[in-house]
Amino acid sequence: MKTKVLMVCLGNICRSPLAEGILQSKVDPDKVLVDSAGTAGYHVGNPPDQRSIAVAQKYGLNIQDQKCRKFSKKDFLEFDHIYVMDRSNFSDVASLASDQKEAAKVKLLLTEVELGHIEVPDPYYGGDDGFENVYQMIDTACEAIAKKLN
Repeated sequence: MKTKVLMVCLGNICRSPLAEGILQSKVDPDKVLVDSAGTAGYHVGNPPDQRSIAVAQKYGLNIQDQKCRKFSKKDFLEFDHIYVMDRSNFSDVASLASDQKEAAKVKLLLTEVELGHIEVPDPYYGGDDGFENVYQMIDTACEAIAKKLN
């Protein structure tokens, strides 16, 4: 049976698509399924932000075919691990949990590593450097997660 991991941010166009692509590149696809979603439905059906696509391509990852979707309560039943990018995402997702078992699936992504902070900042309103910095944070966390899952 595959382990299923969901990456979640606000709009599912910047951080969580990167996290999905990065973790997918580090795990055995026969053992681990990775998906992403957003807590808001602003961009449902759209591809990731062009800046996320560009920084992923810089590191040899293709995330351009991903489609944004909104997190739903059924994701608690479908996924074993739900990683969120910031405290706001954590609150939004955890508030939908039906019980403690579901709530326990939700973790801040950066709690998997020691980077001196626990939130992945939203790069949407910043420049290209923000996307590079976010990529590096997510990559470090995904490396630690992949070691646990492989």
